[in-house]
This record gives sequence, structure tokens and C-alpha cells, in this order.
Amino acid sequence: MIYKLYEYRQLLKSNVRKEIRGKYKGSFLGVLWSFVNPLLMTLIYAIVFPFILKNSQEHYVTYLVIGILPWNFFTTVIAQGTTTILCNAGIIKKVYFPREILPISVATSGLINFIISFPIILIFLLVSGIGFSYYILFVPLIILTEYIFLLGIIFITSAIEVYIRDAEYIINFFINMLFYATPVLYSADLFPKKMSWIFKFNPMATIIESFRDVLFYKSMPPIKMLLIVLFMCIVLLLIGIKIFQKLERGFAEEV
Repeated sequence: MIYKLYEYRQLLKSNVRKEIRGKYKGSFLGVLWSFVNPLLMTLIYAIVFPFILKNSQEHYVTYLVIGILPWNFFTTVIAQGTTTILCNAGIIKKVYFPREILPISVATSGLINFIISFPIILIFLLVSGIGFSYYILFVPLIILTEYIFLLGIIFITSAIEVYIRDAEYIINFFINMLFYATPVLYSADLFPKKMSWIFKFNPMATIIESFRDVLFYKSMPPIKMLLIVLFMCIVLLLIGIKIFQKLERGFAEEV
């Protein structure tokens, strides 16, 4: 697979560019929506939680931004990645190319958009007076973990969606449920200890908490747990590739 991807690397590059440009095609603000969307979401939650639900977290807006951006990265890639095979049905029927290019392009374009929007977090850290520490060097490792996790998921979901068209709606339902089991709007410490096991089985909880540790709290992330999650994500990716390659044989007929 790696050899095929290298052989078709120019197609992969052009497809990533197409995914990025296509997302904002015809939009007046274009790529600036990568900044505007998370800011609007942050504004809504910043109003609801501190004032209506009496959340007392210090620098809560900055706290929110650090959670919302990785979560947006997660939901956007899952949504686009799940339907990528069906959305490219015309090309699949006409031209041969490694089908793996399609989910990889979606995940990579999502990664680039996330990196483009990441300065928002840095700006909030500066404006709030929190600043930076050398723990920020762990950020690439955390981003890599999330990228591998997403790639593993969409290899599976994009292949299943071809055969089960309702999969998209089922996946969206579970993502909405997962949002409340992930510390995006709140700290994991607010959960009772009896329910803390939920976070151990939720990679996004570890990823977002790791972002907050190194950026908001300026401390060491839970490195042992993070490495365990990274290992699990790599295993998921390998399983996802196997499932994708098994199911791709019928893509041309099913789409």
C-alpha cells in the first residue's frame, strides 16, 4: 500500500488540495472559516456555561478553545471521511487509483485545516496571560495521535458506508453521544470517580486532556496514557486498512 501511495503521490497531493479548496469553494471568507467557525462555537458555549450553568473555570474561553478545535477536527474528518467513497463514485467507476487515497486525503486536509486554525489557541493563551511553556513541544505528538486515530476510523466507516448507507446517520448519532462523554466543555475532574472509566475507553478524552495539560495548565501530559492511546490508534489504523482493502473489491459495483 505504501508503494502504491508513493507511486500515486501526485494524485494524493492534488486530492488533498481539492479537499481543502472544495470545502470553501464559493465562500466569501474562504479558509478564514477555519478561524470563524470555532470562534463562533466558543462564543456560544462561553455564554451558556459560565453565566447560565454557573461554570467557575478561570479563563474559561481559552479553556473552551483548546477543547473545541481538536473536537472540530475530529467531527469534520469523520463526517467527510465516512462519505468520501460515495462522493467520489464517478471517479472510482472510471479510473483506477489506490482507493486509500480518498480517506487519507480527507484526514490530511482536516489536519492542515486544524494546523491553520491552531494559532487561535496561541492567541487566546497570550491574551489571557497564560502564556506558553516548553511542554508545548508535546503538541505534535498529540496531533499525530489524533490524526492516526481519525485515519483508522474513516478507513472503516468509509468502506462500510458503501454497503450500508444508513451507517452515516448511525455514526453521527454516536458522535453526538460521544461529545457529552468527552471533556470538551468541562473538566474530567467533574465526573465522579466511579464513572472515570468512561474516559479510559475514550481516546478523544485523553487527547483533549493532553492538549489542555500542555497548553492551559503548562504541565506534563499523561504521557503513559497518551502512548497507550497512540499504540491503540496504530492498531486501529492497521485493522482499518485491512477492512478497507477487504471491502474495496466491491466498491465499483456498489457505488
